[in-house]
Formats: sequence, C-alpha cells, structure tokens
Amino acid sequence: MARSKGMNDAINDQMAMEFHAAYLYLAMAAWFEAQALPGFASWMRLQNGEEQVHALKLFEYLLDSGGRVELKGISAPPKAFKDPLSVMKMALAHEQKVSASINKLYELAAREKDYPAQLALQWFITEQLEEERTVSDIIQRMKLAGDSGPALLMIDHELGSRGAGGD
Repeated sequence: MARSKGMNDAINDQMAMEFHAAYLYLAMAAWFEAQALPGFASWMRLQNGEEQVHALKLFEYLLDSGGRVELKGISAPPKAFKDPLSVMKMALAHEQKVSASINKLYELAAREKDYPAQLALQWFITEQLEEERTVSDIIQRMKLAGDSGPALLMIDHELGSRGAGGD
C-alpha cells in the first residue's frame, strides 16, 4: 500500500517519541538508584525496555509495510528530579503525551484510510491505556503513603519485584 509522506513522517515522529520515552525512563532509573530506591530504579529500567520495544515495533512496521525509516534526534532527558512522587507524576504526564500522539496518529490513519496503520496502532492504544493506569496506580499508592519512609520503602520493594514480562 502506498503511504502518504505525512503518514510516514508521523510514524517516524512517533518512533522518536518512543525512543525519547526510553531515554527518559533510563534517566529516572539512574536518579532512583542515586536515591537508594532500587525497586523504583528497576521498574524504570523495565519501562525503558518496553519503550524501546514500542519504538522497534514502529520501525519494523515501517519496514514491513514499505515505508521509509528516518531516525530522528532525541532530546536529552532531565538530569535531576525533585522527589519520587514528582518523578512518577512526570512519567504519567509523559505517558499521557504519548497516548495523545498515538491517538492523533490513528486519526490521521483513519482520515487517509490507511487500514494497515490503523490495525498496527490499535495495539499501541491498548498498551497506552495499560501504561497510564499502571503509573496512576503507583501515584495513588504513593499519595496514600504520604511522607512515610517505611511505606515508600514497601512500594520500592514491590516495584522491584516486577518481572520482565511487565507484571
């Protein structure tokens, strides 16, 4: 199927956004390590891996569908963060930004009647719902914990027990 230049460019932009998300999560992982919160750091490393998988799904989709891959620059993530709760809020805001971008990409695919792209993007829409819900749940639990160090350490321990399968 012939894909419009606009659609091809938008998929490449989304791929760059996914790679940036991976980079952001890696920066967050480093910060959590420096704060002696290895569970949060481990969780962020797993998120980094998931975001790379998302980017590579778009990469493979473009190649498989006769599109043109264009790897774009990725901006540097922040070097420091305020506190664990603000980091998780930043992660949620970024996931919401990614979701909005994917929704716009899907809208473009629908307008252009690019049915293969719509099918491929449905996976991302479902994935983003899960990503936002997971981070929202962590934030809720952190808010319930308040300023309790022991409660934060319990959340840290739980996040560190997350397996590579995303559970």
